[in-house]
Parts: sequence; structure tokens; C-alpha cells
Amino acid sequence: MSDIEVTQDGAVLTVLFNRPEARNAMTFAMYDRLEEACAQADADESVRVLVLRGAGGQAFVAGTDIAQFLDFTSGEDGVAYEARIERVVNRLEDVTVPTVAAVEGVCVGGGLVLAAACKLRVATESSRFGVPIARTLGNCLSMNSYSLLIHHLGPGRTLDMLLRATTLSADDAHAGGFVYEVVPDGGLDGALASLVETLSSHAPLSMKAAGQALTRLRRAHLPDGDDLVREVFGSEDFRAGVSAFVKRERVRWTGR
Repeated sequence: MSDIEVTQDGAVLTVLFNRPEARNAMTFAMYDRLEEACAQADADESVRVLVLRGAGGQAFVAGTDIAQFLDFTSGEDGVAYEARIERVVNRLEDVTVPTVAAVEGVCVGGGLVLAAACKLRVATESSRFGVPIARTLGNCLSMNSYSLLIHHLGPGRTLDMLLRATTLSADDAHAGGFVYEVVPDGGLDGALASLVETLSSHAPLSMKAAGQALTRLRRAHLPDGDDLVREVFGSEDFRAGVSAFVKRERVRWTGR
């Protein structure tokens, strides 16, 4: 058993994030494996749909494994990290077949960004969506990740979610247009089977053009944000936030 399992069933390639004991938090190796799965989906003409989902029923992906941040010593580490995430996220967004995030449970931080990079999202009623970093780690996102969230949720809802560090319910995410369908808990498999059957029967080039057109529109004139990442990841607050998170302590933010 690996932290990511990639399996194919007919026309559907499925990526299963498989660290349920850690709510499927992503290690760097898992990000690399996801990137490989994206290449696999594009290289195999028999693949018509790529599905991402989490193991265990409690989480899609609960962000990046925080223990990996303990080795960060400067803002440049943050810039390198966000560049790595941006590469993987963009590779997922660039997959030429329809991509589906099947969300069951927590979908936060980097998990929310991965879901946003998919073409469609379906979620169970108890799922939650958010990026609560303003009260947990004190870090920030890349400009690319902010753009993805605004692209799907709009600036008002995105800022509210980020500044108040709130999570959206599945119904809120549906109302905001992020999730196309909310299904009862336990009903994800049936909804997913119906969706992939529909997508597999539609014209591949039409769907490819639609996905790539919207991606190009989103990325057009995307500004650089490395200065923001460098400042935040190089701050005392970020180091204190990571330490407190790992020790399960409260952190006192200083703005330095």
C-alpha cells in the first residue's frame, strides 16, 4: 500500500490519496506521484476521465503535511515550496481529459487548491471546504492558488473564507458554484459512476477545448507574488505557527 494509489478501471483513471491516519495530508512524494498520474492520463488514449478522491471517508486532502515545514529557515524556502505546488497544480489543471474531485469530508488548504484545479467537483453533505491558515499556520498561498480560488468562488467569498478562516459547507460550496452536485453521505460512489459515464460518452476534443480555454483565461495576466510568499514564509509568525501546530499549542501572532 502506498500513500497514493493509481488504478484504472476501463476509461477511468483514479488517484486515491491514501493517508487516512493523517487525513490524507500531502507529502512532497505524493505531489510528485500526482504529477506522474496526470502525465499517465494524458499519455493513455484509453483514459477518458481522471478522478481524484481521498481514502478513509473523513477527508479528501487536509493540505500539505505540516511536519515538512519544520525544515524551512527562510522566505526562499517558501518561494521554492509554492513554486513546486504551482507546478503540480498547473499540471493537474492542464490534464486534457475531464478531471473530477470526488470530495468526502475535509477539503482544506492544499486539498482545496487541488480540488479547484479539477474541472468538476462533487461532494457529500458533510464535506467542508476552506483555507484556515490565518488561524493555524500563518502562511499564505501563491498568486496562482489565490487566482484559482477567486476564479471559482469570486473575490468576496474567497476573502471572507481566508480572513475569517472559516470553512464552507457542501451546500455553501454548491451555492457558490464550486461544487456542481452535493450527494448524501454514502452516496458518492453512485454519483461518481453516473458522472464518469456521462463524461466518457461526450466528445473528447470539445471537452478538452472547454477546459483549456478556461484555464488560459484564468492564467492570463497573472501577476508575480513571490514577494508576498517570501515575506510570509520568512516571518517569525510562520515559524511560531508551524511549531504550535505540531505541538498542538495556541499561537500568539505578532505581525513579524
